[in-house]
Amino acid sequence: MSKIILFIYLSFITADIPDGYYDSTQGLTGINLKISLHEIIDNHTVQSYNSIHDHFETTDRKFNNTVWDMYSDSPDESPEYVYNFTSSDQCGNYSGEGDCYNREHSWPKSWFNNASPMNSDLFHLYPTDGYVNSHRGNYPYGDVDSPSWISTNGSKKGISSNLGYNGIVFEPIDEYKGDFARTYFYMSTRYYNEDSSWDNTDMTNGAELKEWALNAMINWHLNDPVSNKEIIRNDEIYLIQGNRNPFIDIPAWVECIWTTNCNLDIQDFRKKSSIKINSYMKKNHYILELNAKIKHLMKINIVNIQGKKVKTIFSGTNQIGLNQFQFNPQNIANGIYFFQVKYSNITLSEKIIIIK
Repeated sequence: MSKIILFIYLSFITADIPDGYYDSTQGLTGINLKISLHEIIDNHTVQSYNSIHDHFETTDRKFNNTVWDMYSDSPDESPEYVYNFTSSDQCGNYSGEGDCYNREHSWPKSWFNNASPMNSDLFHLYPTDGYVNSHRGNYPYGDVDSPSWISTNGSKKGISSNLGYNGIVFEPIDEYKGDFARTYFYMSTRYYNEDSSWDNTDMTNGAELKEWALNAMINWHLNDPVSNKEIIRNDEIYLIQGNRNPFIDIPAWVECIWTTNCNLDIQDFRKKSSIKINSYMKKNHYILELNAKIKHLMKINIVNIQGKKVKTIFSGTNQIGLNQFQFNPQNIANGIYFFQVKYSNITLSEKIIIIK
């Protein structure tokens, strides 16, 4: 029993939004919010491009220690192929899917003339199958109704079905559309007014998204909410670069900047309630403590690293003050999981690691 208690204590030491990190954004919307966020995440610690493969080992590692490739992963079933963090799996030459993985600039490097610090900014760099990446090329992201090519996991290339653009686009699977959308919102904000040498493309004017692309990315963002994968990746990149993707931390800011539908309930909720995981077990149960100053109708689930619900541990209205919720991990396989608290359109998560 003492060994388990010690492990639980260590498992809750996780990175989070630093206290005061976003204080300067209070009460702001629209362009003023974007400028404030730009100033917060600007001037990150620049990494060398040669170090990217090493950083992928913490930013894009699955729980089974394989590479998390969003161009080939099949979340609901076993993917056709997997990569390991070995030099032999890195590209290199390739002639088809499954040969090797490379460093994908999701915002193509030709769009910013392969300049620094964009070239090595981890927030838009992902490990992806080399052959699929060659099909994506420099095409914009967008939606495809009649694909000319489909990857093994269902990513598509073809003529855009987005209103306002009828060129060729690349469409990842639904599971990862929000990831790429929030990546683009980060790039537009991090490099706001630092894009004078960037190209104008079918998707962008410098660091700004064209209207058709902005509409598409907002839609992807809303239909694919922030996942636990993104939360972990955001924290890991913060430890490396010293900046964060604010649209993973507070997704409502996408609408607050680029639409008139600004709902800042999440900031109010964070100020009025806090989540704390106590580092002990009681009769073989994990304990989640939520200290709330106001009542909320909420649901608390246990979800796995891919965001799939494993168990619901509470559904109802919390009490003012200290609330305790118990979770018995007896029938849950070893791995990384999250206590996921859902309140209205807000989701807060706290990581736990189960090893029995």
